[in-house]
Amino acid sequence: MLTTVHSKKGLQLTMGLILGMLFGFLLQKGGVTNYDVIIGQLLLADFTVLKVMLSAVITGMLGIHFLRRIGLAQLHPKPGSVGTSVVGGLLFGVGFAVLGYCPGTVAGAVGQGYLDALCGGVVGILVGAGIFAALYPKLNQPILSRGDFGELTLPQMLKLPAEIVVVPVSVLLIVLLLFLEKAGL
Repeated sequence: MLTTVHSKKGLQLTMGLILGMLFGFLLQKGGVTNYDVIIGQLLLADFTVLKVMLSAVITGMLGIHFLRRIGLAQLHPKPGSVGTSVVGGLLFGVGFAVLGYCPGTVAGAVGQGYLDALCGGVVGILVGAGIFAALYPKLNQPILSRGDFGELTLPQMLKLPAEIVVVPVSVLLIVLLLFLEKAGL
């Protein structure tokens, strides 16, 4: 099956569209496309966004490593650096704080008909991507490539087998989720 998917671009695009729509639907059902919920997260008053994201991280981490373990998936991490992480985090954070949406939630909010997400979010993403693309050649060497750490995953960085990292991290995140739920956050 994986060979079929890898060889057919149309199938890849169709699967991407279907999975993207499913992702947006689940974001909406989880309540994280609601502006008030997102602002509540930024004000540290409503932790719905954090709980949804932690649940996704746990599910994705366990799922990917299980599929990798049985030979149905391969990891292909992209190279990273401190510079790209800092610049990307700042751009993401500013956009998130100014508009109250991240790229995933803005797509879900547009699907729900929120005009602020369409006019501010989609336009902001397109303008920001264009500006970043135009400035990329000037930013790459002096800033973005600083602190290059290559194509490392967390287990590789710690020089440990994936299971030794994935299982304890999943348990810690589950404990954090239980704590947030018990505290009513």
